[in-house]
Amino acid sequence: MHIIINNNSMTPIYEQLMDQIKNEIISGPLAENEVLPSVRALSAELRISALTVKKAYDRLEEEGFVITVHGKGTYVAATDRQLALEARKKTVEDAFASAVQKASAVGFTKDDILEILKILLEDY
Repeated sequence: MHIIINNNSMTPIYEQLMDQIKNEIISGPLAENEVLPSVRALSAELRISALTVKKAYDRLEEEGFVITVHGKGTYVAATDRQLALEARKKTVEDAFASAVQKASAVGFTKDDILEILKILLEDY
């Protein structure tokens, strides 16, 4: 598992961790029933708090991406790939909704917002 934490990001570390693990589950590098690193091992490897890793694992379990077996570890859940993809889409939709709400709050029109989106998409 290849995780990169950006300490300069405005996104909390546990969310960065969750997003990257979800992405590896959805795209395939992490297969169902595969064991994830222990909380202590991952926290040591990434040089972050064990509580941060635990929070990420707990949230991933709440969302159905992993299963924790007490005393044995945390495993990738046997997930429906379509359900996982829908969860990912929901996250993106929520981010867009938040951005549109912020833009509207400072006076941007729909056309202004669409123009910004078009400019951003030119890079992709």
